[in-house]
Amino acid sequence: MFPLALLLAVACYRSDAGVWRYAVPLAAIGWLIAGWHTLLFYNVVSDAIQPCSASGPSCSGENMLLLGWAPLPLLSLLAFTAILLSLCVVARAGSKA
Repeated sequence: MFPLALLLAVACYRSDAGVWRYAVPLAAIGWLIAGWHTLLFYNVVSDAIQPCSASGPSCSGENMLLLGWAPLPLLSLLAFTAILLSLCVVARAGSKA
């Protein structure tokens, strides 16, 4: 998400309405990864590869919740969804102009 934030900031500064052409692929990749992490968090898919070590933080424990109820992977998925929807609005507005 960090390269996307820089890319969108530069596009806003330059008033680049064509930003959606190169930002949508990055946001879509981020959305897919966030979706995978959300599925892992809710144990919908099995985690054959353990990304967290036994001595490190748990990827599905209480420390992955914000305010005690909102899992970070789900918040990431929602953020990428909002970015993609915003880019779709920009793309439609640019094609009508």
